[in-house]
Amino acid sequence: MTTRRKLVVGNWKMHGSHKANAELFEGLLDAGPSNADMAVCVPFPFLSEAAVALAASAIRWGAQDCSAHEQGAYTGEVSAAMLHEFGCRYVIVGHSERRAYHAESDQLVADKAKAALGKGITPIVCVGETLAQREANETEAVVKRQLSAVIHTLGHCVGEMVVAYEPVWAIGTGKTASPEQAQAVHALLRAQLQAATPQAGAMKILYGGSVKPDNAATLFAQPDIDGGLIGGASLKAADFIAIGRAAP
Repeated sequence: MTTRRKLVVGNWKMHGSHKANAELFEGLLDAGPSNADMAVCVPFPFLSEAAVALAASAIRWGAQDCSAHEQGAYTGEVSAAMLHEFGCRYVIVGHSERRAYHAESDQLVADKAKAALGKGITPIVCVGETLAQREANETEAVVKRQLSAVIHTLGHCVGEMVVAYEPVWAIGTGKTASPEQAQAVHALLRAQLQAATPQAGAMKILYGGSVKPDNAATLFAQPDIDGGLIGGASLKAADFIAIGRAAP
């Protein structure tokens, strides 16, 4: 079985300020090494702060979205090339909040992932079902459809992305998929990737949805869960570091 080092990525969402950021970065840096690779995806205005604060550390930084376009008359958009100039290692694409609030289609998400890879940035591609879809037994169809668009668009570069399974009903709700529920979907996604690329066994599939220090170890112990995409807990240095240290 392939041994994959865990990856724990913080998604700050629309949180942060100069003061809060400085305190959070200080807490992360003071904590020392983790058992997992660590990264934070911050709002665009704070990318420079992340780059300066984390430059000498092992913690990587990234953004929460990017444009599918290289440049041009796209007011309010931020290109992958711009993110590259800030030293971004990762960018989240297709988060359920983007899909829901900004009507992002599966194909647009795939195009954003391709744009990121074109500039050497690893896209963290989010997939996940709503509560209504899970209760209608549509989980498998939904996540496979979402991932299929990305696989088709990226072609031979599929193995270079990170996938994050985030059941929408577990994001920010305090509800968490059981380790067995999460593993079942992760195994499904791994099988879909294996049909597309020989690199599937080495690819990281993260779980997101109310991951906390007290449930991280159980989730990370599952064979196809390779870390977490962390929301609220990533805003507290002690909690975020504890999740990283929960990795086996």
